[in-house]
Amino acid sequence: MSEAELSQDISIDAFWNALYIDGEWESPGDRDRLDVTNPATGKKVTEVPAATAEDVDRAYEAAVSAQEEWEQVTPDERAAVVRRVADLIDEYEAEIREILAVESGAAKPRQDIEHGGTVTFVHDAASFAFRASGGHNQSKIPGKENIIQKEPVGVVGVISPWNVPLKLSIRAVAPAIALGNSVVLKPARETSISGGLLLARLFEEAGLPDGVLNVVTGKGSEAGDRVAAHPDSDVIAFTGSTPVGQLVGRNAVDHFAFPALELGGNNPHVVLEDADLDQAVAAGTFGSFWNQGQVCISINRHLVHESIYDEYVERLAERAAELEIGDPTDDDVVIGPIINEAQRDEMIEYVEETLDQGATLEAGGDYEDLFVEPTVLSDATNDMAAACNEHFGPIAPVIPFSDDEEAVELANATEYGLAASVHSEDRGRARDVADQIDAGMVHVNDQTVNVEPHVPFGGMKDSGMGRYNGEWIIDEFTEVKWTSVQREPREYLF
Repeated sequence: MSEAELSQDISIDAFWNALYIDGEWESPGDRDRLDVTNPATGKKVTEVPAATAEDVDRAYEAAVSAQEEWEQVTPDERAAVVRRVADLIDEYEAEIREILAVESGAAKPRQDIEHGGTVTFVHDAASFAFRASGGHNQSKIPGKENIIQKEPVGVVGVISPWNVPLKLSIRAVAPAIALGNSVVLKPARETSISGGLLLARLFEEAGLPDGVLNVVTGKGSEAGDRVAAHPDSDVIAFTGSTPVGQLVGRNAVDHFAFPALELGGNNPHVVLEDADLDQAVAAGTFGSFWNQGQVCISINRHLVHESIYDEYVERLAERAAELEIGDPTDDDVVIGPIINEAQRDEMIEYVEETLDQGATLEAGGDYEDLFVEPTVLSDATNDMAAACNEHFGPIAPVIPFSDDEEAVELANATEYGLAASVHSEDRGRARDVADQIDAGMVHVNDQTVNVEPHVPFGGMKDSGMGRYNGEWIIDEFTEVKWTSVQREPREYLF
């Protein structure tokens, strides 16, 4: 199939069984192949090549070569390509929604946020071409001019996850390209299309020069490790679990690449006794069960004041039981499938262990195939399995507390520090509690699943390092350079 034919078909049934290196779509040949499976039906959708270390090396070679010219392209030309990608995401909305549903089990609520949020992110990223500004600083030396510049870092390696694949890939790819860098992208094997090859099609159709974006599908243990450890990487942008992120970070710093790591979370939803209970329960329902809880910033623990604990548990369980479960291509479905059996088994094990530890099952707790019921657990404590681990599923352990001090203590009793939320009708009090929670993002009278393109996204402690979005990602994808100009003769000490 020709490149033109490949670019014109963006659908789940298109030919996706190829790598994208230096502007060429490479069929698998004698490489191993990986199945792409619909988690709702268990049926094979297609195959993709398992890139080798040699394939990754060729992708980096192409990226290094292309970046030298791409850096010299004017900012308005770079911005125009990125804006065109945003337009294409809108143009192919129906096809993209289908890919997200079939490949990753995205029900309509996730499709809505992932599609719309991605368009917004890409438009914002286009502006980065003009926002990488430097400045002039005064000098203590007479006649000297200090010029501060921000230049592209070079090549950005991106390793993206399967849970919100399009958005979490493009939030690194689009800024990197707008700022004059080239990219080697390794998507999660479960979402090789929506997290990787789809981006290649979109940027190709938008007119991106060959080699500026390269996509290598494959196993994390081979292609992913090589991307992270490649000596031509200047930044490694990784989103995923903390244990894997630690390995990626070590690989990156071995060759002095900056590791931009957005890792796991164990996010508390704190409900004080004077909270608007309707709002707190609504927020808790969305924050726990959107995308089946498969998101790093989902609510992992509900911390609720003992005076309203029983009512909160009852209402949360009622809401959970009402959520429709089924095939994500059905617009009425809220809860789709878990991505694979390994993830399902781990979260079910957490539920069973938590019940053995003394918690009470208030809703859910069962599963069929990869469909896990929204589950509410009362009488939970902070050290129970579903609470002390990042369960990454539609599971809501509810833990009581007696006062604000205990709420903060419970919220912070984790190695993670990604996101949190606090509910109170006294916004000053809620802010006081929020300020004491060790998390990179805290939301008052809301829930934890919040992302905006112009505010910093990232965590503290074991939840990673660096920040995505806005001026913060500009800083990470550019190098600061100081140039001084001596405009009049200088006197030296000798």
